[in-house]
Amino acid sequence: MNATLTQPLNAAQIELLNSVAHIDSEEDLRELKHALSMFFAKLADRELDRLWDEGVINEEVLEGWSHEHMRTPYRPKM
Repeated sequence: MNATLTQPLNAAQIELLNSVAHIDSEEDLRELKHALSMFFAKLADRELDRLWDEGVINEEVLEGWSHEHMRTPYRPKM
């Protein structure tokens, strides 16, 4: 990946970079990935709760989501 930074890193990004510099095994990396997954799942839950409390989503919206097909349609090669 070739990314160009357009703005300085924020405090959270610097903290994460300093922390991951000490990861030296696949097991530690798996544990970090799991911890980050749990953190972001918690953020998503909190946001969904906020949207529910504000009436943006409700049972009807959830039911509609259960019928959505989010996959990219298959197109045969020609």
